[in-house]
Amino acid sequence: MLAKTYQKLYNIAIDLPLVTVALLITLPLLWVSGFIFFPFNDNWQHIVGTVLPDYVSNSLILVIGVSIGTLSIGITCAWLTSMCEFTGRKFFTWALLLPLALPAYIIAYTYTGILDFAGPVQTQIRQIFGLGYGDYWFPDIRSIGGAICVLSLVLYPYVYLLARSAFIEQSICVLEVSRTLGNTALQSFYKVAIPLARPAIITGLSLALMETLADYGTVQYFGVSTFTTGIFRTWFGLGDSTTAAQLSVVLLIFVFSLILLERWSRQKAKFHHTSSKYSKINRFKFAGFKSIIASLACALPLIFGFLAPAIQLTNWTLFSAEEALDPEFLTLVFNTLSLALVSALIAVSLAIFLVYARRLHPSSLTHGSIRISALGYAIPGTIIAVGVMLPFSWFDNTLDSYLRENFGISSGLILSGSLVALIFAYTVRFLSVSIQSVESGLDKIKPAMDDSGRSLGLPAYAVLKQIHLPLMRGTVLTALLLVFVDVLKELPATLILRPFNFNTLAVRTYEMASDERLADAGPPALAIVLISVIPVILLNLSIDKSRAGENA
Repeated sequence: MLAKTYQKLYNIAIDLPLVTVALLITLPLLWVSGFIFFPFNDNWQHIVGTVLPDYVSNSLILVIGVSIGTLSIGITCAWLTSMCEFTGRKFFTWALLLPLALPAYIIAYTYTGILDFAGPVQTQIRQIFGLGYGDYWFPDIRSIGGAICVLSLVLYPYVYLLARSAFIEQSICVLEVSRTLGNTALQSFYKVAIPLARPAIITGLSLALMETLADYGTVQYFGVSTFTTGIFRTWFGLGDSTTAAQLSVVLLIFVFSLILLERWSRQKAKFHHTSSKYSKINRFKFAGFKSIIASLACALPLIFGFLAPAIQLTNWTLFSAEEALDPEFLTLVFNTLSLALVSALIAVSLAIFLVYARRLHPSSLTHGSIRISALGYAIPGTIIAVGVMLPFSWFDNTLDSYLRENFGISSGLILSGSLVALIFAYTVRFLSVSIQSVESGLDKIKPAMDDSGRSLGLPAYAVLKQIHLPLMRGTVLTALLLVFVDVLKELPATLILRPFNFNTLAVRTYEMASDERLADAGPPALAIVLISVIPVILLNLSIDKSRAGENA
């Protein structure tokens, strides 16, 4: 009887903090969702009758266009670098991930500077052919087509990374059996490799589309009306937080519909291989014209997705370095790095707590709490910012009114308008990233290790500290780097929640570009890219080692 009582108390001691953290993390989502029950005002009626159809249609066009772009680039490059041998393959293996270090809004600014009327491309065309304004046609980069191209170039690494990981983990025996049945290399690719890699490919596509729907800097700069731009206009232009929250609910429905559509497309189909035999990959040898085509197919996304923008940013930085690189710039770098580091440490610490608590007590409640806590990455930063600002403002205003009425003092803004709100939003947004990384590391540790530690008299926290964390050092570091890079690049939540007179590199880049001072946007944008490149390269180092049988 006493043992059962102790076990119940033990379970409550684990479940209660876990559920509390999960509810706290989902507070922004729950708060925003509640506004669907509020009465719709005149601003809402005006939006529905004028711009809401544009928000929906443009978002759909972006989703379809980016899907085509990321899938075609990501899968092609993943297959070539995994299963084929051609000139430059080893270089492209890691270099194709470099666009991941470029935020979409930065590449949008650089291509505007390159391809706009006053840019070097059109200037050279006019000089060479002696043309003037209006004498020739040139595609407008500031359009929905330009947004699709920019987002595809930046987001294809999500598909490439996961598809390539899936391809190199597949058993070569399965592909060889396919070839013995009369399939060509191309047929084996479509009939065997793609179905086996489908879950990974769809996961990468889902991440890319979530980022597409969450994007604000690119679509705002290109003048494309989407839900994110509409939420900003409604909140800051009309001063209507209720209608902005209701627009956020519509975008939330849009996002969850995308998730449900993907799951419905799977139905009950399952793709997996049953062979446990692995051998070293005997890549298809490309020579001559085929090698050139393969190298070109991998080089073009790298050139247009990273090298060209990086060169343009470097030129702008050299042009404006004397004025831009001042003590204020160093403050921007410090603010950005400290904010990213603190947010990453908090997110990874929470992930370790949640995942380890589930390991100690693997109940449906703990599983559900972790799944709920991981919803944030599917939610655009704009919605999370709205969901954080509204309850925090309500708390500050309620507390301030109470203190004024009873004590004659004012508490001011304690949560809203502070770094607390911004870091909390980052944690909600990127906790899922750290949870997935920590889960992958902890799940590889056999339960027998826990039993061994407990048999030596170690309590649960000591087992985590002395056994699990040293074994999980690589995955914990990966989670830390991923969240760090994501926080560096996050723009919408930072714009809404940053404290007064507090700037980051992302905000400064956006401000300069919005004022059409693209050269002045170069230094902060280049700083973001340079800081982000190192974690991206480190991320690729572990992929080639992940395949069983590679050293056979």
